[in-house]
Amino acid sequence: MTVQALTKTALDRKGLSGPALRAFFRIAELWSLSVEEQMTLLGLSARSTFFKWKKDSDVVLPKDTIERISYVVGIYKALQVLLPDEKMADDWVKRPNDAPLFSGCSALDRMMSGQVADLFLVRQHLDAERGGWA
Repeated sequence: MTVQALTKTALDRKGLSGPALRAFFRIAELWSLSVEEQMTLLGLSARSTFFKWKKDSDVVLPKDTIERISYVVGIYKALQVLLPDEKMADDWVKRPNDAPLFSGCSALDRMMSGQVADLFLVRQHLDAERGGWA
């Protein structure tokens, strides 16, 4: 990869990072997520980084974090489409679910594994429920 391509990638991430973090923290508030839950969804282990990002969203997020936030935003959007009541949509992530993917646990329980793949699977499940591709 050329220096120019690397610079463009960093600029793209810089432009996405602030809005992505603001969206994530707003969704986390609506879903009543704890700091630990938010850190897990973001793939963070350092509380200092989490609080730095929360205080000042003028950062360049790693690609992994942008991917994670993208899945969370997609999950949020899908729930808003699927469930007519905003409160019901926001509460869905914490409610037990009998779908095979969740085995009686909540979607949040599944997402708390810390693996990006689990965020993808929850998003895929909701997209399929919306009638999209699974």
